[in-house]
Amino acid sequence: MPFVSRISVLLLLLMLNCVSVSVCARDSAAATTATTATAAAFAWDGPRDGPMALPGKRISFIGQDMRNGGISSVYRSLYLAALELGWKLDVYDGKGDVRLFRSLLKDGLTQRLDGVVLAGIDIDEEFQDLVTLAQQKAVVLVGWHAAATPGASKQLFVNVTTHYEQVARKAAELLVEAGSAEKGIIILNDKRFKIANAKTAVMKDVISRCRLCTLLAVEDIAIGNVNLEIPAAVRRWNQQFGSRWTHTLAINDAYFDAMNIPMMSEGRRDIVNIAAGDGSYIALNRIKSGKSQQLATIAEPLGIQGWQLADELNRAFSGAAPSGYVSSPVVVTSRLLNQLKGADIDTLSNFKEHYRQIWFARAKAVPGQPPVR
Repeated sequence: MPFVSRISVLLLLLMLNCVSVSVCARDSAAATTATTATAAAFAWDGPRDGPMALPGKRISFIGQDMRNGGISSVYRSLYLAALELGWKLDVYDGKGDVRLFRSLLKDGLTQRLDGVVLAGIDIDEEFQDLVTLAQQKAVVLVGWHAAATPGASKQLFVNVTTHYEQVARKAAELLVEAGSAEKGIIILNDKRFKIANAKTAVMKDVISRCRLCTLLAVEDIAIGNVNLEIPAAVRRWNQQFGSRWTHTLAINDAYFDAMNIPMMSEGRRDIVNIAAGDGSYIALNRIKSGKSQQLATIAEPLGIQGWQLADELNRAFSGAAPSGYVSSPVVVTSRLLNQLKGADIDTLSNFKEHYRQIWFARAKAVPGQPPVR
């Protein structure tokens, strides 16, 4: 059964107690202006042409750890795209274990697969034996966060991700700009992953240029261990740094999933948290409430990226080159979520219709030929 973790954000209803028709009209106009501006910011900048859909493909999705909200959300989006393309999609959970992940990929390559999506793990020289096996069997490998940078590599037809520099810089700059008081910062990293280390390096650089900022510590905690390690870590940080600890930056929202209750137990409701990825469903709800200590997340447009994975696979099956598209990260705050009026953070781009236009429009245009759906 697919993981149902599609990003979904609800908007607090506006204009409930208008005191006059003129006030209601004024507020309605303001809301329309805000919505128009928000829609403009999400205008589609992805591909507009490509090969028609090739139905009947069998795909495997192997997630490094399906507890990771980014991985499960992008899987859900890919699942919806696969339904439209007429593909069979299987999902496997690596459970944070590299050996299990390798075993799942090796077993998958013994089956009659057309493509494999590798999510949340570095696919580098250590996987070259399995990459070679996939090439011998003509199985297309695409990645999501499977390398630090987007695009094609020696191992992958394409890796789908935003530019990590943008994500990390936006997170750190948002912290720097949050008030004029001195800031003591802890960065949370998972050094197993190249993209996490790269984000951490960028955030450290931004902090080093901030006159009011002090980097207190860089902590290495595996994303899969946050529920076990974060409570004790919060107690240790509070004892070690006390009131000097004012802000936390993390390479993933998952750290803050486990942090709120320990911080409350320590009486530290003053600490501000910002995540440099990925925009999980839990994080968006936490931020939307306005009551969480997580101020923001720099979110991957996970809906878009799931459909991009499908589009890139379809291009590979058709003998075409990768699209070259790199989506942009989204700075998600409670203010943005309210402006979105209940929409997902990437639906204002109308990405599904753009991909449908690529995959199906020409098939519909042929007289007497049914659409390929």
